[in-house]
Amino acid sequence: MKKDARIIGLTGTNSAGKGEVAAYLEKKGYTYFSLSDLIREELRKIGKEVTRDNLIKMGNELREKGGHDILARRVMKKIKDKSVIDSIRNPREVEYLRKQRDFILVAVDAPVDLRYERARLRGRAESASTLEEFVKKEAEEMTDREKGQQLHNCMKMADFLVINDGSLKDLHQKVEELL
Repeated sequence: MKKDARIIGLTGTNSAGKGEVAAYLEKKGYTYFSLSDLIREELRKIGKEVTRDNLIKMGNELREKGGHDILARRVMKKIKDKSVIDSIRNPREVEYLRKQRDFILVAVDAPVDLRYERARLRGRAESASTLEEFVKKEAEEMTDREKGQQLHNCMKMADFLVINDGSLKDLHQKVEELL
């Protein structure tokens, strides 16, 4: 990773550890932003429950109305200093962010059964009560629809891949090696 990376983008599968990577980078002086938080704000404005299904639907609606890179454009208006941007899910968001000074993209992944267990433990409204439902829901985020979520395509665009299949200490060490 560039030693002077001003903006670190995070993409990856659900419950792979993107939030943990972001939290670690925050401790290193990066300001945290999440594209999903922008979508959560929109859901709250219209009084909708913040569930994974609603996040996916609203994110796709925002891209449909405002363009594929709408969330990246919105977050860049907030960035002033070294920042980490979590929840990048569309290649056009990556393309827009790549035009920014000192941007790098890190993909975070982990085995699906481990990710499912993490999702279950964190207790969010994930819209998946079984591993099979979790896998099916994830497939919705792996589409090739231009204005939809395309996690697999974003992950292919990453400068670095972190496999988070160990302890939190192991994850921190992997991130440190990138810095």
